[in-house]
Amino acid sequence: MKIICIGRNYASHIAELQNERPDEPVIFLKPDTAVLPKQFPFVIPEFSQDVHHEVELLVKINKVGKYIDAKFAHKYYDEIGLGIDFTARDVQQRLKEKGLPWEKAKAFDGSAVIGDFLSKKIFSSHESITFELTNNGKTVQKGDSASMLWKIDEIISYVSQYFTLRTGDIIFTGTPEGVAKVSTGDVLEGFIEDKKLFRIQIK
Repeated sequence: MKIICIGRNYASHIAELQNERPDEPVIFLKPDTAVLPKQFPFVIPEFSQDVHHEVELLVKINKVGKYIDAKFAHKYYDEIGLGIDFTARDVQQRLKEKGLPWEKAKAFDGSAVIGDFLSKKIFSSHESITFELTNNGKTVQKGDSASMLWKIDEIISYVSQYFTLRTGDIIFTGTPEGVAKVSTGDVLEGFIEDKKLFRIQIK
């Protein structure tokens, strides 16, 4: 299983981190060891003092594909889910300043929360799916797939130019504004519309 992540896919998030708006999707990968096991808490790693939550819509690939045309991309997934791309922001900033890859900040053990998945058939439109993250009951991030710079089908098509997609691969589609530091004792809950798809304790 590959975990393929899209960065800088919401203009509001680009602005809040004062990043440059990309001309094409920003791609990075997480290994399978990054997946936080179900029911496990997220333990803040010792190497970071500033781990941020980044809630994202997820897409689970249902068959092998390469060089997928965007108009056929909808055939390559049946489910949409929700997850968190935990990011060691202080580590990432140091790496960015040196022009180095982000893996130590983005792909460490437990950095990928993969919540439950929903059938895409329940959504009236895949281009307007609302989702949110709460921290201790307070909404901290809200997003709508309508605000994506690149929509789900466009992402699948683009990614498949570089990586063969296989059954079970998961694509993180980017985070909206509102990313923030997590602290010991926080409880993060993620929702697509009115359905809760994960609950994570921070330790």
